[in-house]
Amino acid sequence: MFTMTKKKVALIVAAAALFGGACNNGFQKITERFHDAPRGQINNGPADIITMPDGFSNVSSKCDGPNRVYVVFHQVDSLGGFDFAEVAVMYGLSAVGFGMADMVVGHVDRLPFYVRTGTFDAFLLRPLSALGQLVTSDFSLRRLGRIGSGVVVLVIALAAADIDWTPARALLVLVTPVAGGIIFGAVFVATCTIGFHVVEGMEFANALTYGGNYLSSFPFTIFGTFIRRFFTFVVPAAFVAYLPTLALLGRSDPAGLPTWLSWSALPVSLLAAAAAWWIWRLGLRHYVGAGS
Repeated sequence: MFTMTKKKVALIVAAAALFGGACNNGFQKITERFHDAPRGQINNGPADIITMPDGFSNVSSKCDGPNRVYVVFHQVDSLGGFDFAEVAVMYGLSAVGFGMADMVVGHVDRLPFYVRTGTFDAFLLRPLSALGQLVTSDFSLRRLGRIGSGVVVLVIALAAADIDWTPARALLVLVTPVAGGIIFGAVFVATCTIGFHVVEGMEFANALTYGGNYLSSFPFTIFGTFIRRFFTFVVPAAFVAYLPTLALLGRSDPAGLPTWLSWSALPVSLLAAAAAWWIWRLGLRHYVGAGS
């Protein structure tokens, strides 16, 4: 079996994260408040090489995910009963799933801005789906960097982890990132509807989207009972990486969850998408316009 030392895995993971963060940053100057880079996909002007301090902060924030894992394991040999490679598998699954959701629907968090400026009212005047218009209002290829670095980390971690490969587990590896993307996409859509009710409420939404991404990168065994239950049965972040990793490793959940739940990421993601659609419709029904 192919094996790698923890140090070698960490070095490659860090390099992948740096590359992905640089790609995600786009090596462009930040012009939008609270956003990673300009909305335009083509910049024919002079290049700005990772402007400081915003550019450095932007790159470092995207490199810090796998580095967090390495820093923890620099001090301990296991985390919640999982070794470095196994936690890296969780991080890789989470990073790819979140990256897919962020690239496709991550910009729906601009809904409160569209509501305040009256732009969303223009969406409603067109004979098209309001959610479809919101989702297609921006598509940033620069976010491929997050997915690319996550894929590299995942491939390396799967090679280093002690997994007894079967056709079912191979299929699970392919399906889980897609299911994770659907779950995070559902969370993005459901939480953005807070913009229909309050002017500044995206901090709460970010606690569920980006907070869920952070939690899903680590074993749920290190969290308290309330956090585990909330991010399993309310916000299904556990199905993004933790439970599928248990299935890959052939382990049962220490908290006593049924084993079949570890294989349920795809159906849970479809349920999450349906719930997000219902929450969106409910919020849209109560929307009364920017001028009222």
